[in-house]
Amino acid sequence: MKHIIILGDGMADWKVPALGDKTLLQYAHTPNMDWIARMGRNGLLQTVPEGFHPGSEVANSSILGYDQHKVYEGRGPLEAASIGVELADDDLALRCNLICIEEGKIKNHSCGRLETEEADVLIRFLQEKLGNERIHFYTGVQYRHLLVIKGGNKHLHCTPPHDVPGTPFRDCMVKAEVPEAQETADLLNRLILESQRLLADYPLNLRRMKEGRDAANSIWPWGGGNRPAMVPLTETYPQIKKGAVITAVDLIRGIGRYAGLQVIDVEGATGLYDTNYEGKAQAAIEALKDGDFVYLHVEASDEAGHDGNVELKLQTIENLDRHAIGPILEAVKDWEEPVAIAVLPDHPTPCAHRTHTPDPIPFAIYYPGIEPDSVQTFDEDAAKAGSYGLLRGDEFIREFMKH
Repeated sequence: MKHIIILGDGMADWKVPALGDKTLLQYAHTPNMDWIARMGRNGLLQTVPEGFHPGSEVANSSILGYDQHKVYEGRGPLEAASIGVELADDDLALRCNLICIEEGKIKNHSCGRLETEEADVLIRFLQEKLGNERIHFYTGVQYRHLLVIKGGNKHLHCTPPHDVPGTPFRDCMVKAEVPEAQETADLLNRLILESQRLLADYPLNLRRMKEGRDAANSIWPWGGGNRPAMVPLTETYPQIKKGAVITAVDLIRGIGRYAGLQVIDVEGATGLYDTNYEGKAQAAIEALKDGDFVYLHVEASDEAGHDGNVELKLQTIENLDRHAIGPILEAVKDWEEPVAIAVLPDHPTPCAHRTHTPDPIPFAIYYPGIEPDSVQTFDEDAAKAGSYGLLRGDEFIREFMKH
């Protein structure tokens, strides 16, 4: 049997009064997710272990069965892997957002959306002005980039910028968790302030502001760590001979690389609401024909949740259902080798909260011949009655790969 996990990043949400006290999954028109829930079996999954921040790096690697106590190193090393940056043992790799600071406060974590081509100009400029043998900036995608500090100490408290919109940035700067990390914290804070000085009147930013767009006027390093010790999925699950990951997000690409999956690029996959759903679905279908395991990750709902945009998040959920899940179901239904399908988010990103929460998420699993449970729809409340109950750790992936 072949296997595909279809993940809508941040899809889960809280009940919204304006939607009649329904969650977005309950309110959205999702006939294909509902079909998987109705014809398959359902449950809840605790993707964020106690004591861990509810980041996508934790949630997605947990879904794939990785024990966070053994592999967690933060986002930076995963994003390094995704863009082909080989880390030495003493390299500290940090996610490096380009963000917008306005009147001394963090306006947003993404400078109001930034094209990769624009960002590349700024990152190259920062490397020229601030980089050296120890400090290196690497261009990633859109507002998401990489900063590597040779010999940096990872024992830092770094605040994810999407957690603190509207907060004075100086209240959120890097803090050392141990005395040995103070030099690294001081260095990172100096880089933040220097980046603000350099980017304030950079021509690209002046043009963006003239056009009424947010300036990319500060770096924000966070999610730092060293190279993680992740065992490829093919070693844990011998039935996976050839697997693939499809995503627009560097972080997920990095998890995929360490997990031994082929990274498939899709033209027009943006990580935003306008992503190429159809193209990602077709790529997943082709990867399933050629291989036996696909992790299809769609970021759009998470971004809408961070923006607090209920209407847009509803649209992203419905687009995933109509333009990705529907075509995949239709394509694989008559294959000679059956396909097991799982659909789930990685964590909630409630629009009212505008950041991730660690609450358990709903999941549904379907494969030909499965005995359905009583659940009729795919949503947070319905999944509570699912026959799988509440799963933790690697229980989800082990259950999914049984068949």
